[in-house]
Amino acid sequence: MRILAIDYGLKRTGLAVTDIMRITANPLCTVETKTLRDWLTNELAKGEIDEVVIGKPAQMNGADSESMAHILPFMDWFKAQFPTIRLVPYDERFTSVLAHRAMIDGGMKRNQRRDKAVVDRIAATIILEDYLSSKL
Repeated sequence: MRILAIDYGLKRTGLAVTDIMRITANPLCTVETKTLRDWLTNELAKGEIDEVVIGKPAQMNGADSESMAHILPFMDWFKAQFPTIRLVPYDERFTSVLAHRAMIDGGMKRNQRRDKAVVDRIAATIILEDYLSSKL
């Protein structure tokens, strides 16, 4: 079974997934947040994912950020819709900054780095990589 990571945003949501062995994190796609619930319903029906990590935005002092007001209702929906799939909130501080740095280090051109959908996918991948590292 795989682990799915969600970088939830108001407009777009970045998604990443592990390999079957749960060793590597790979960018999957970016979906419009308004279609996320349908996307998840279709994707999770395949039965390949048994754990979902969702980025938990926090302020520098560790307190929840304002974005949590949107994420918490989504998490409640998820738990009700998919009670057998483990949902894990995971600190996502600095993932967007790290995503931009990874794009620069990877040699992406400036106009490619402006594509927020790519940033969202990479941020989801970073969340998932950090989560996997924390389990070692």
